[in-house]
Amino acid sequence: MSAEVQHEVPLAELTTLRVGGPARTLVRATTAEEVVAAARAADEAGEDLLVLSGGSNLVISDEGFAGTVVQVASRGIERVDRADLAVAAPVGHELVRVAAGEPWDDFVAWTVEHSLAGVEALSGIPGCVGSTPVQNVGAYGQEVAQTVVQVTALDRERDELRVLSAPECAFGYRDSLFKRSQRGSTGRFVVVEVVFALEPSELSRPVGYAALANGLGVAMGERVPLAEAREAVLAQRRQRGMVLDPEDHDSWSCGSFFTNPIITAAAWEQVRQRAVERLGGGVEPPRFETDGGLVKTSAAWLIDKAGFGKGYAMPGPAALSTKHPLAITNRGGATAADVASLAREVRDGVEQAFGVRLVNEPVFVGHSL
Repeated sequence: MSAEVQHEVPLAELTTLRVGGPARTLVRATTAEEVVAAARAADEAGEDLLVLSGGSNLVISDEGFAGTVVQVASRGIERVDRADLAVAAPVGHELVRVAAGEPWDDFVAWTVEHSLAGVEALSGIPGCVGSTPVQNVGAYGQEVAQTVVQVTALDRERDELRVLSAPECAFGYRDSLFKRSQRGSTGRFVVVEVVFALEPSELSRPVGYAALANGLGVAMGERVPLAEAREAVLAQRRQRGMVLDPEDHDSWSCGSFFTNPIITAAAWEQVRQRAVERLGGGVEPPRFETDGGLVKTSAAWLIDKAGFGKGYAMPGPAALSTKHPLAITNRGGATAADVASLAREVRDGVEQAFGVRLVNEPVFVGHSL
């Protein structure tokens, strides 16, 4: 059975932000083989290629995409033996292979149901499994780099299917080899499946995020039943409009629109001084120590203190979420241009106020900030 092919399909219907013009050609691939074949066919024809699955990390231009869009719709979750892997895996863990098109939260729910710990704090994140290693998706003290063992992907430069170990994926903060290896609208690599190593346990991994610990009524580092951890994360995400809901315009978004800045200690001190000048004494930006002596601070805090509070909007139907200033949302009928204009105003306003230039997390297709 061959992949389904359509033409002039509105891409807004395939993204969580609900913006984007038509795809000249859309190929809906339901198996890994169909994904690879569709990507190769586009490359051989010299066409631009865009690969999407859940569409949760894309801001597609209003003009659409004048090439081939491959919608990854493969499904499947299965346990695998250590002998079936091409790379080393940690001892004492269950190995689970997941198709790239499997909805991420369905996979997380499956792990909780089967008493496997390691991704429960990533509950409620939109999108599909194949996109998670690209961004090294993370939340509430977990990130996929902690559990990914190997990624199978089409290497478009070599035109071969490759199996990459976790070290070869070169994960960083919301970053990876896949994200850094750009080739047009889609990167050099097209992910077709991911293998995770998960801990067999009725309990979560140690809680590593203060707000989550508070919500659970436990101390940092404690473990709780997996289902409790998942429900607490989902509750916190709903409060922030970060769980997809067609009736809630705060969830018509890409989630967090900007990454948290990682800066030098000296740069953080300059931000602190600007905050004091702007807001008065006793006000201090969040500070989290990271590797290499660098400091991570909060993009949401910078946005809010720069004057862009919850619900901030320019004229038009794009606005910051009414629940969280880090999300740019579509209030209904917004265009990609509306979203880009608001993102640009927020980014430039934060830079003017604090000297920090925010970096967008979603990928812009056909336009840029």
